Amino acid sequence: MSGHSKWSQIKHKKAITDARRSKIFSKLAAMISIAVRKGGKDPESNPSLRLAIEKAKEFNMPKENIERAIQRGSGELAGTKLEEITYEAYGPGGIGILIKTITDNKNRTAGEIKKILNENDGKLAESGSVSFQFEEKSFLTIAKNDFSEDLCLSLIEKGMEGFEEREEEIIIFSQPKNFSSLKQFLEEKNVKILSTGLEPVAKQKQEVGQEIKKKLEKLFEELEEQNEVEEIYSTLKV
Repeated sequence: MSGHSKWSQIKHKKAITDARRSKIFSKLAAMISIAVRKGGKDPESNPSLRLAIEKAKEFNMPKENIERAIQRGSGELAGTKLEEITYEAYGPGGIGILIKTITDNKNRTAGEIKKILNENDGKLAESGSVSFQFEEKSFLTIAKNDFSEDLCLSLIEKGMEGFEEREEEIIIFSQPKNFSSLKQFLEEKNVKILSTGLEPVAKQKQEVGQEIKKKLEKLFEELEEQNEVEEIYSTLKV
């Protein structure tokens, strides 16, 4: 129900069709280009770009695709002008939703997002009415079997602010400034990092009944299938 869970679920499917892989690569390339446009082409001084490249590598995106995306973002290669737009919405049960998109036609994308929401008991919200419920944090995902009390205490000392259990994974949250030290510490401990990222995290999670949860799952699935949607974040407690 949030960015990391979405990408994780895609990654761990046993097989990804060529069409699905192409769609994922297109989204990753757009993320990289936008990150370059915002903060420059040097990953060392641009944390958003560094995270986008790491995510691309997690999905085995070819090096030349990554380089082209960087060049497109820096203006070295001609390409369609992309915009990053985040839509705020409410879903069934009053759940707050942030829908991050990268698009070359904001009017078309807005219309498609609105249509999906309307068909699934949701609605667009005014700017700021949902986003204030979130704060941006970095995350690292590891296997649940690698997580222990001792490791948890050490991670707190390194800047971990909290964690969530998600099926067979543990998602570790921190302020973006502490991301590198946490990642380095886990690597030194030979703990395999399954995924990384930077995302808005709900300050307070909301619980809903099974009927509402099923409606939300259907809404999220339809939003994810929309080509310009990059990530979905919500206040739903899972």
